[in-house]
Amino acid sequence: MKKPEMILFDYGHTLLCEPDFSTLNGTKALMPHIISNPDGLTAEQIDVFVKGIYKELYRARQIQIEVHEHNAERFAYEYLGIEFDIPYQEVEEIYWKATTPGDIMPHIDELIDYINSIGIRSGVVSNIGWSEKALTDRINRLIPRNRFEFIIATSEYVFRKPDRMIFDLALRKARLTADKVWYCGDSMKNDVIGSHNAGLFPVHYDEKEIENLWADKEKSPETDFDYLRITDWRQLMEYLHSCDDQ
Repeated sequence: MKKPEMILFDYGHTLLCEPDFSTLNGTKALMPHIISNPDGLTAEQIDVFVKGIYKELYRARQIQIEVHEHNAERFAYEYLGIEFDIPYQEVEEIYWKATTPGDIMPHIDELIDYINSIGIRSGVVSNIGWSEKALTDRINRLIPRNRFEFIIATSEYVFRKPDRMIFDLALRKARLTADKVWYCGDSMKNDVIGSHNAGLFPVHYDEKEIENLWADKEKSPETDFDYLRITDWRQLMEYLHSCDDQ
C-alpha cells in the first residue's frame, strides 16, 4: 500500500484520554466565579441538573447534529439563574480542566514525531461539544510537537461523524482527494465506517487497556471493506514503514 499524504485523527481515546473524569469537580471549580445563585444551589445540585441537560442533548447527537458547549452552558446556567464574573469561554476552560486534565494515549507522541519526520501531513476531526479553542489548547498542551494543520471540533460546524459532510470539510481544508488521506479513530461507526463512506482509508485504533469514555454503546455493524486494525500506535508506525512511498 502507498503511504498517505495526510493522516487525520479523532480526539477522544485516539489522541488523548480523560482520566479521573468528574463533572462535579468541574462544577466545584466554577463556584468561586458565581456572582448570582438565587436559589442557593450547591455544586452537587448544579452538577445533577447540568448532567441532565447533556442527557437531553444526546438525542441531537443521534441524528449527527452537534451542540456547542457554550450554548449548552448558557441554557443550563441561565435556567438556574446563575451568573458568572467571567465569560463563557473561561467557564468552559475552567470546567473542563477541573473535570479532567487529560493525558495522551500511549505512544501517540512517538507516532506524531514519526509522521512529522517522514513528511506526512496531519489534522484532527473530533465529535465534540467543547469549543475548537478549548480543544486546540488541550491538544497543544499535551502533544506540543504536533503539526496539525487544522483541528475541527464538530461543535463549530453543526455536522458530526459519521456524516460524510464533516469528512468532506476536512478534505477541502486539506485540498486533497480522499484516496490520499487516512483516518484514525476508536469508533467503528463514527470513525471507521464514517471515514470509509467518505472515501478515506480507515484505521481502527482498538486499544482496550485504558477506560474509554466514548466507547460505542451499540454493537458495531458488520463491514465489507478493508481497513487497518491496530491496538498500539507503534503498530501504525511499523505499517507506515512497510508502505510504498510512490
